[in-house]
Amino acid sequence: MASIAQQQFAGLRCPPLSTSHLARRASALGASSLPTSRCSRKSNFIVSAATISNAQTKERQELKQLFEDAYERCRTAPMAGVPFTAKDFIAALDNYDFNSEIGTKVKGTVFMTDANGAFVDITAKSSAYLPLQEASIHKLKHVEEAGIVPGMREEFVIVGENEDDDSLILSLRMTQYDLAWERCKQLQAEDVIVKGKVVGANKGGVVAVVEGIRGFVPFSQISSKLTADELLDKELPLKFVDVDEEQSRLVFSNRKAMADSQAQLGIGSVVTGTVQSLKPYGAFIDIGGINGLLHVSQISHDRVADIATVLQPGDTLKVMILSHDRERGRVSLSTKKLEPTPGDMIRNPKLVFEKAEEMAQTFRQRIAQAEAMARADMLRFQPESGLTLNSDGILGPLTSDMPAEGLDLGELPPEED
Repeated sequence: MASIAQQQFAGLRCPPLSTSHLARRASALGASSLPTSRCSRKSNFIVSAATISNAQTKERQELKQLFEDAYERCRTAPMAGVPFTAKDFIAALDNYDFNSEIGTKVKGTVFMTDANGAFVDITAKSSAYLPLQEASIHKLKHVEEAGIVPGMREEFVIVGENEDDDSLILSLRMTQYDLAWERCKQLQAEDVIVKGKVVGANKGGVVAVVEGIRGFVPFSQISSKLTADELLDKELPLKFVDVDEEQSRLVFSNRKAMADSQAQLGIGSVVTGTVQSLKPYGAFIDIGGINGLLHVSQISHDRVADIATVLQPGDTLKVMILSHDRERGRVSLSTKKLEPTPGDMIRNPKLVFEKAEEMAQTFRQRIAQAEAMARADMLRFQPESGLTLNSDGILGPLTSDMPAEGLDLGELPPEED
C-alpha cells in the first residue's frame, strides 16, 4: 500500500513558499498556529495507508497460522476434544436407522400438505410422501378432511418408493383397512345389526359398504322387493354372514337383520320411524328397515280428513306397535294411543312425541290388567283346571299358598278407565 501511495503522489509537487510570507504569518499568529500545507496532509495519508496495510498483513498471518494448527490437529489427533468416540457415533446413527422395506410401519410427523397429499418427516435421509388416495379408507377431496394437518404424528405403512428422488411413499389406508377387518370380525361375533350403504350392483346382488369395506349382499338375502337400481344409495340393515380377511370376502344378509328386528317388536312398544309414503288409507312408516302401516283411523282420536295435513314423506315420528304378523310381515302402528288428550296429534304433535313413552306405559298397564281379568274369569269357571294366577298376573300351576277352590275374584282391583 505504501508503494502504491508513493507512486500515486510521486508527480505532485508543492510550490515554493515565500520566506517573507512565512515570516509575516509567523509573526502575526505565532509559529504554533501555522496551518498545515497540502504536502504535509498528503504525507500523513501515506503514513496511515501504510499502517492499515501492516495491520491487514498481520491478521492474514494469524488466520493462516490458525488453519495450519487446525490441520495439524486433524492429521495427528482427530478425536482430541470430541466428547464421544467413533463407536458412539455409529451407534447413534443406528438409532435413527429403520427398515425401509415395503410393509414396514414407521412413525412420522406431517409438516406440509398440498392438493395431492402430505409431506411427512420420518427421520430418514429425505422426507416421505402420503398420497391423497392413501390417506384414508374413505374417498377424500383433500387430506385435511381426514384430520391430516401439519404437526399430526401418526404411524404409517411404507407402500412404495419414488424413483425420481428416492423418497418413500406412505399409507394410512392400509392401517385403517386392517382395523376395519378386525372391527367386522368383532361385530360378527357379537351378532349385531349394522347399516350398510348400497354403492353398486351386479347380476347376483348388491354391493354395500360397512366400516369402509365393500361387501356383497345376494339378492336371495334381501327382503325388499326393490330392484338393484332402486336400492342404490340406500342404507340397508345387515347382519354378517361371512368375514374372511385372507380371501377379502365379506358377505351380508338383509333377511337375517330384518328377522331379528321384527323379533324385537313388542306389542305396546314405542319406536321411532320415518314416513316413507302416503296413501288414502294411511301412511307407511319405516321403523328400522321394516315398513309398518299407520292407518288413518290410528293417527288421532279426532277425524283426519287429509293425511297430508298431518304427515309428509320424510317426517320423523314416534309410533306404538299395535300388532305384528311375522308370517305375513305386517306391522300395525298407532299414534292415536300416544295422545295425552284426543286430537293432540293434529294440534300439537310435538307434545305427543314427548309424552310417547309415558302414554305407552299406561297403555301396557291397561293391557296387563285386562289380561289378568281374563285369566281370573277363566279360573272362576274352571277351578278344576289346576291353574292359578301368581302375583304378577301370570297363569301357572296351582301352588300351596292358593286355596284349592280358586282365586277370590273380589280381591282383584277394579279396571281403570
